[in-house]
Amino acid sequence: MASYISLRMLVCIILMAAIPFTLPSKASAASAAELNQEVDQALKTLLAKSESARTLAEKAKGILVFPAITKAGFIVGGQYGQGALRVNGKTAGYYSSAAASYGLQAGIQKFGYALFFMSDSALKWLDKSDGWELGSGPSIVVVDKGTAHSFSTTTAQSNVYAFFFSQKGLMAGIGLQGTKVTKINK
Repeated sequence: MASYISLRMLVCIILMAAIPFTLPSKASAASAAELNQEVDQALKTLLAKSESARTLAEKAKGILVFPAITKAGFIVGGQYGQGALRVNGKTAGYYSSAAASYGLQAGIQKFGYALFFMSDSALKWLDKSDGWELGSGPSIVVVDKGTAHSFSTTTAQSNVYAFFFSQKGLMAGIGLQGTKVTKINK
């Protein structure tokens, strides 16, 4: 019984420590200028490292970049970050990316991701949906190193492609399932 109570206390302590990392705060929210600078740098780095991303960027109708997502949890977890949509090289809007999860998980991680919208209809879906839960609506293909080698604009047949980058920290698993993207004001 004592070990059950101490395990329960440990879980509570870890959850309390992880909560500040999973919730957005006004103090840590970047200004529009800061977020644009972070998006510029993240996109520049991604395009320099990935030929597939460069290939898609040439044909993309828009690119939604989240330069820093923080994910933390122990059994129950969450993630949050802010990003900007680029259309024709200019910021067309600001968005948040948030998710909650539960299950066998532990740790904290920071990462970024970019969504390449390849059709006007996919880009319109982002605008018309009142918070887009990834996995519903346009289909998304996660591009990893294995698929990137045989990738070209002629083989790109999906509406949206996702690239993960700048992964730091220790957390089992990374994905977009259950993530909600919502337009925000900056």
